Amino acid sequence: MTVFPRITPTLVIIAAVLGLVSCATAPVPAPPLPSAPAAASVPARPGSGAEAGAMVRGKSRWVPVAWSELPGFENDALFEAWNAWLKSCERPGPVFAPLCGEVRRLSIATGQEQRAWMVGRLQPYRVETLQGTAEGLLTSYYEPVLRASRQPGAAYPVPLYQPPAGLGSRKPWYTRQEIETLPEAQAALRGREIAWLADPIDAMSLHIQGSGRLALTDAGGAQRTVRVAFAGSNDQPFRSITQWLMEQGQGRMNAPWTESTKVWAAQNPQRVSQLLWSNPRYIFFREETLSEMDAAYGPRGAQGVPLTPGRSIAVDRESIPYGTPVWLASRGAAADLQKLVIAQDTGSAIVGAVRADYFAGTGPQAGELASRVSQPLRLWVLWPK
Repeated sequence: MTVFPRITPTLVIIAAVLGLVSCATAPVPAPPLPSAPAAASVPARPGSGAEAGAMVRGKSRWVPVAWSELPGFENDALFEAWNAWLKSCERPGPVFAPLCGEVRRLSIATGQEQRAWMVGRLQPYRVETLQGTAEGLLTSYYEPVLRASRQPGAAYPVPLYQPPAGLGSRKPWYTRQEIETLPEAQAALRGREIAWLADPIDAMSLHIQGSGRLALTDAGGAQRTVRVAFAGSNDQPFRSITQWLMEQGQGRMNAPWTESTKVWAAQNPQRVSQLLWSNPRYIFFREETLSEMDAAYGPRGAQGVPLTPGRSIAVDRESIPYGTPVWLASRGAAADLQKLVIAQDTGSAIVGAVRADYFAGTGPQAGELASRVSQPLRLWVLWPK
């Protein structure tokens, strides 16, 4: 789906996939924005008078707190988050739309002025589960950059497809194995190829991330970079291929999961199809041109606006509405984060109140970080007074 110090210790691969899975279904183009979920007052827990006025919003419980509870609030470089906030104001929900004029005017303000405005206009709420748990899980995702070709061949045998005609008329659509083996599935996809990749593990990574950039070589030899964005899925369940490897007795694997899996695939070439077919979910893409302005941002998230590296997160939309500014605090081996982010995306694995997926950015460095983030999380939504 804040971004970040680069660190190099390795992480168990299964933890990496938690982060990678998250946004395979997220970036749906320009969907209708939901209204803010209805809030219902709930009694504060016994003995917690400071939590009077807590609210239930979907799967989460919001508890009003003082600004002093937000760790690092006085130190964050807010102008970085302001860029993400301005993007949200291109498609604001009804709750935050009235503030967008002020947000735009404050884009050239000092950090001190931005902080003072937030304190005056917003109320922080600690996000908890309905059972009162305030700690959850942070993972991370990114936008890979892969070499590709417009033409298939021995060097580029793995296709990326646009959605087939009539995809929505059959739910779920064919599984990954059926797409690669059944004549009727292959016939439905014939002519829908966008480009071809060199490695099936890279293709799986792109399917898991949900979007990426392709460094393309055209038929005439010309080279350019385009973006492929999520355009649909086969509606089959996601299954972790690293979990499958562990079940096969592979045990723990170090390094980012793509590299570790490629090593296994090179050692077990006769089982690569079995590995890939263990995940029946399949993603279809659409090609987008990539202007110089577009290149500075990530793909469009579920809110319908481009993601900002290090300042956009994916959330459970039943707990936190799109476009909501959120204070995020997470400390782990991969990163120490205390910063303002904006809820602009979602994902199939991002479920629950205190759950977020952090958009790390584009390219291998972002991918290295994203593969290692799986650590404790606390969240505070910043809601208009």
